[in-house]
Amino acid sequence: MALKMIQYGSKEYEQMLVLRYQMLRKPLGLDFSREELEKEEHNILLGCFDDDVLEGCCMLVENSKKEVRLRQMAVLSGLQGKGIGRVMMLFAENVARDRRYQKIIMHARLSSIPFFEKLGYTVTGEPFIELTIQHVIMEKEL
Repeated sequence: MALKMIQYGSKEYEQMLVLRYQMLRKPLGLDFSREELEKEEHNILLGCFDDDVLEGCCMLVENSKKEVRLRQMAVLSGLQGKGIGRVMMLFAENVARDRRYQKIIMHARLSSIPFFEKLGYTVTGEPFIELTIQHVIMEKEL
C-alpha cells in the first residue's frame, strides 16, 4: 500500500476520477461538471495505491489558512472495511497538519457517521440534502 499525493491531470488523477465517479456519483445518477473538475487543480489530491491500482482517494480543499474541507472520499468496491479509508484519513490529517491547518471539516453522508466518529470527528449540525442525499457537517481539530 502506497499513500501519495496525486498530480492534477495525471494518469493517477484520471484513475481518481473513475473511482469517484463509480463510487460516489454513478449510484446517484450524477456526473462531474467541467467547472467542478477545473477547481480541483488547486486542491490537495490524495490516493492509496496497490502497485499502480488506486484503491482509495480523497481531497482537501482550503477553506481558510486554518481549515480544510475533506471531499470526495472513496474506496474501491469490495475493499471497504479493510482499513483503506482509515489509512487515507490518517494520511489526509497528517498532510493537513504538515501544511499547518488546525481543523478538518466535511459534509459526511449519514451512513458514514460511525466511521468518522471512530476517527475522532464530531457532528456539528443538523442533516441537510446535498447531491440528493442527506449529509451532516463533521469536524475535527488537528
